[in-house]
Amino acid sequence: QVQLEESGGGSVQAGGSLRLSCAISGHTPSNYCLAWFRQAQGKEIEGVAGIDSDGGTSYADLVKGRFTISKDNGKNILYLQMHSLKPEDTAMYYCAAGSWALCDGDTWPRDDAYAFWGQGTQVTVSS
Repeated sequence: QVQLEESGGGSVQAGGSLRLSCAISGHTPSNYCLAWFRQAQGKEIEGVAGIDSDGGTSYADLVKGRFTISKDNGKNILYLQMHSLKPEDTAMYYCAAGSWALCDGDTWPRDDAYAFWGQGTQVTVSS
């Protein structure tokens, strides 16, 4: 069983930055696909970024060039560095862990395929 716990959310003005963290504990296979998702109020959940066991990354078009996903394997922490934040980035952000195969190709944004989820951390960007 894998446990995930997000932190680092908050309120910022447009153009600001935040770094989200996801502490990973329990049985933590090193070959999981890890990802960040977000869900704005009244909208469907969407994939933000994914990272595979080798550190290969994938991003949603909406965040490319502004967000960076990374992980510290020694500390078992997943990060999402967010720059140039926009009001439309306002959402609850979740980290998720799933089969390594999810990071192969374009399947990483499939939220229904991830087995483990954190409780979420709120990001609010004001204009």
